[in-house]
Amino acid sequence: STLIVRSSGGNLDVAVSGGLKEVAPAEASPKGTNERHFAISSDGTAQVRAPSGQPQWAFAATPDRPPTIALAKDPERQARGALQLSYKIEDDYGVTGAEAKFAPRSTEAKDGAKEGPKVAAADGDSRTAPRPLFQPPKFPLALPNARTRNGVGQSVKDLSEDPYAGAEVTLTLTAKDEAGNEAASEPFNMRLPERLFTKPLARALIEQRRILALDANKNSDVYAALDGLMIAPEMFTPEAGQYLGLHSVARQLEAARTDDALREVVASLWALAVTIEDGKISDVEKALRAAQEALKQALERGASDEEIKKLTQDLRQALNDFMRQLAEQFRNNNDPQQLARPLDPNTKVLRQQDLQNMIDRMERLSRSGDKDAAKQLLDQLQQMLEGLQMAQPGQSGESDMEQALNELGDMIRKQQQLRDKTFKQGQDSRRDRSRGKQQQGDQSMSELQQDQQGLRDRLKKLQDELAKRGLTQKGQKGQQGQKGQKGQQGEQGQPGQNGDQDGDQGDDGSLDAADGAMGDAGSKLGEGNADGAVDSQGKALDAMRKGAQKMAEAMQQGDGDGQGDGPGQRAGRQQSGGNQTDPLGRPLHGREYGDDYTVKIPGEIDTQRVRRILEELRRRLGDPSRPQIELDYLERLLKEF
Repeated sequence: STLIVRSSGGNLDVAVSGGLKEVAPAEASPKGTNERHFAISSDGTAQVRAPSGQPQWAFAATPDRPPTIALAKDPERQARGALQLSYKIEDDYGVTGAEAKFAPRSTEAKDGAKEGPKVAAADGDSRTAPRPLFQPPKFPLALPNARTRNGVGQSVKDLSEDPYAGAEVTLTLTAKDEAGNEAASEPFNMRLPERLFTKPLARALIEQRRILALDANKNSDVYAALDGLMIAPEMFTPEAGQYLGLHSVARQLEAARTDDALREVVASLWALAVTIEDGKISDVEKALRAAQEALKQALERGASDEEIKKLTQDLRQALNDFMRQLAEQFRNNNDPQQLARPLDPNTKVLRQQDLQNMIDRMERLSRSGDKDAAKQLLDQLQQMLEGLQMAQPGQSGESDMEQALNELGDMIRKQQQLRDKTFKQGQDSRRDRSRGKQQQGDQSMSELQQDQQGLRDRLKKLQDELAKRGLTQKGQKGQQGQKGQKGQQGEQGQPGQNGDQDGDQGDDGSLDAADGAMGDAGSKLGEGNADGAVDSQGKALDAMRKGAQKMAEAMQQGDGDGQGDGPGQRAGRQQSGGNQTDPLGRPLHGREYGDDYTVKIPGEIDTQRVRRILEELRRRLGDPSRPQIELDYLERLLKEF
C-alpha cells in the first residue's frame, strides 16, 4: 500500500517510522499542492508536523500472501487436437495474471538419471546434448474474472501445430498477483496433444519433424529417413505431387547449414504432411484460428471499435469458409450407408446460426465497453469449435419449424437493435431541440419508422408462411376465425389484417400481439414520440420471445413438426416428455444450442448504464472532500470491480 500526504500550502513535513519508506511519486502532484508518497511494507507510524500539526497515525500492514494455482483436473485433449486446461486459483487480494509453461522431458530424465551436457558411449564416442530449434510452448491462462480471488478457470489452446506436439513434457502453471507475488503449481508430466494423422506417409513426416525440431543434431538421421521414404515411389508414393514434395524437402534439408534453415525444413515437413492428409481444409482451419487469435489480442489490448468490427467480420467470413469446407470433406469421406445412420438422441446439435449469434453478441459487448465479457464469449466459441464434429447429413437438417424459429430469433435481435437506436435517438432529439436542429431529428425518426415497418413486414410474411404450412399446435388447426379475432385485438384498431396469419402460437396469440406493438411503435415514431416508441418496441420484443418459446416447446414435444421432418429427427425432443424447464425454470432446448428467449440478457443500453454508474462511483471516490464514511462505502462498492 502507498500513503499519500497532500498539502495545499506551505512546506510539507512528515515524520515516519517503522515500515514506512518514502518513494518518488508516479505522477506530478496537482497544481498548487505538495505531495509526499510513502510505501507501507510493515507496521509503522506517520505524523504531519507542518504546515499544521496533525495527530500521529498508526498503520498495521497485513502481509500479501502469494497466490495458489493448481490443476482442477487432468489436462484434456479436444476433438480437433487442442489442449484444454482446468485450474483452480486463489489469492487474498486477487490474481491478475496466470500462465502455462511446458518443459521437455528427455529419456534420461524420465528414467531418473541426471542429464549432462554429454553422454559417454561404449565405443568411446560422445553424444552431444539435444539442441532444440524451438522454445517449449507457453501461453497465458484465462481468468474467471479480472481479479480472481477464488475460482476455477478454463483455457483451450491449440498446440497441434507446435513442434513439441506429441512430445513428453512437464506442465507447470504459474499465477501472479498485483504485488508481484508469484506461485507455481505442482509439475505435471504429460504427453502434449497432437493432431492425429491417418495416412502412413503423413504420420512418418510428422515424426521426423518432431525429431528434427527437438534436436537439430539429428538432421542426418532425419535425412536418412526421408531418403528411405522415397524408395520405390511406384509402390509407396504413387501420387507424383507427394513424391515431388518429399524430394524437395529432402533436398532442402541436405542444403540446410544454419538453424534458421533447419526451422524452415520443420515448417515444410508440417505443410507437406497436412497437404497429404487432408488437402485444403487445413488452410481454412488455419485462417479461422488466426482470425480468433487476432480478435482475442485486439480485445486484450483494448482496440478501437473500428478495428474490433473489422476483425469480427473477418472471423465471420473464416467461420463460414470453415463450416463449408468441413461439410464438403465429410461428404467426400463417407459412403451413403454411413451417412444414412441416425444420430445418437443425446447428441448436441450446434448450428451455424448459433455460432453467428455468439459473434454478433460478442461484437455488441465489445462496442458497449465490456471487453472482458466479449473475450470470455470468444473463449467459449473456441471451445465449442474445438469439440465440433459434423452431424449426419439429412438427420439433423432444419425442419420448417426450425427455420421459422431461426427467422424469429433474427427478428428479435433486429428489434432489440432498433429499440437501442430509438432510445439513443430520443436522447439526441431532446438535445437537438434545445439547439434548433429539429429537422435533422425528424429525418432520423423517419428512417427508424421505415426500419420498424420493414421488421413488421417480415413478421407478417413469417405468419403467412406458418399458416400455409399448417404448423399449428394441437387443438389449434381449423380455428382461423378465433385467430382472426385475436389478431384484430392485437392490431389495436386495424381489423382484418391478421385474421389468417397466426396459426402456430397456441392460446395467447403472441405473434399477433407483437404485430400490433410494432404497428404502435411505427405510429409513434411517425409522431416523433421516441419514448412511446421504445415502450411499444419493448412490448413487441416480449411478445416475440413468448412466441419463440411456444415454438420451441412444440419442437421439443414433437407437436409442431412440419412436413420436412425426417425419421428419427425428433427422438431427442420426444424423449424429453413434459419436462420443459430445468430446476431454475429455464426452457430445455433438446439437442440444440438455441437462444433462451425467456432469460433476460442485459442489452447494450443496460451495459452502458452500468459502465456510467461505475465511472460516477470512481469519480466520487477520487474526491477527497467527501466524508470519510462515504469514501469507505464507495471503496467497498468498487472492491470487486
